[in-house]
Amino acid sequence: MVIGTPRETHWHEHRVGLTPFGVTRLVRTGHTVLVEKDAGTTAHFTDENYQGAGAQIVYESEEVYGRSDIVCRVGPLSLEEIAFLKPGIAICGFHHLAIMSTEDVKRLMELEATLIGYEIVRDERNDLPVLNPMSELAGQMAIHAAAHLLQNESRGRGILLGSVPGVPPPTVLVLGAGTVGRAAVRQALASGAHVIVLDEDLRKLRLVNHEFSGRAVTVMAGVQRLEYYTAIADVVVGAVLIPGARAPFVVTEAMVQTMKEGSVIIDVSIDQGGCVETSRPTTLLDPTFIVHGVVHYCVPNMTANVARSASRALATAAMPYVMALAARGVDEGLRADPGLASGVYLYRGKMVNRPLGETLGIPVSDLAAEIGAGGQS
Repeated sequence: MVIGTPRETHWHEHRVGLTPFGVTRLVRTGHTVLVEKDAGTTAHFTDENYQGAGAQIVYESEEVYGRSDIVCRVGPLSLEEIAFLKPGIAICGFHHLAIMSTEDVKRLMELEATLIGYEIVRDERNDLPVLNPMSELAGQMAIHAAAHLLQNESRGRGILLGSVPGVPPPTVLVLGAGTVGRAAVRQALASGAHVIVLDEDLRKLRLVNHEFSGRAVTVMAGVQRLEYYTAIADVVVGAVLIPGARAPFVVTEAMVQTMKEGSVIIDVSIDQGGCVETSRPTTLLDPTFIVHGVVHYCVPNMTANVARSASRALATAAMPYVMALAARGVDEGLRADPGLASGVYLYRGKMVNRPLGETLGIPVSDLAAEIGAGGQS
């Protein structure tokens, strides 16, 4: 089978869909791997590294998409890349289709593409094994970013995100006790901050309480509590996730208006539309803006700023699934692994993800029935 990795085209996307480590594993099992020239450069993987691992270097994205059976990438497809797709191609990546236009999704359907979203692949414990490493990185980075943005020269409150004798610590409010939230809590506590975690899932709050021995305050989420705690927070980390669906707004503009001038919002949920009403996507080059005196950081691909770490973490997490698809073929690979099958948005042009289909108003087909109907790998 031919597996390809293109150079990412979105601005400031420095990650790469396959590392030389992944290439080596695929080539050793008899597969052909195509890597677009300079695909890994900004993650400090050279073309020579890929060639040494057994990859063929190609010079155009169009060739990667035209020759590959499976494409491994990181971010969502651009309009230009959609035009390169050959009928029946399978593409693995963080697609975030919930915030893609309906017209673009329908174009992918017309091309009979199979899209597997790393963000919704499940394992036997119903966890999100490919998304989790990115979430852990993002949670840590959120606190690093907040520490910088609280400083005066970043238009913050002039507060150290740390512990100073005789000075009360800053308050970090984490919205969501999932993987991002727990990583943010861990980093914030290590910095010496006073940490409050809100979630509507008592089980997750119990895990936070146990993991951090009660050092983080855990609170059941509710509108009145959100209003109270956002007003006293120096930093709000938005870590709300509904896998595969658009994130809900849990922090309203009215709540942002009550926040202290120079306080900071890090909306990690922005890759799924954001959980703060005043959020809008930004870039690594220009990551912040101010609304009602509050500094907003809303970079959808924030882990691209640690591209080598992120690419290696992605390769480690995704390779078992890519190897299974390459070894068995797409159809049999999906039949054999229900968790991997749960990550399919589109199968040969058919919408098979119910939440996405309902959101976009597109009829939904049953994946098992579609595979059983005779799709060929």
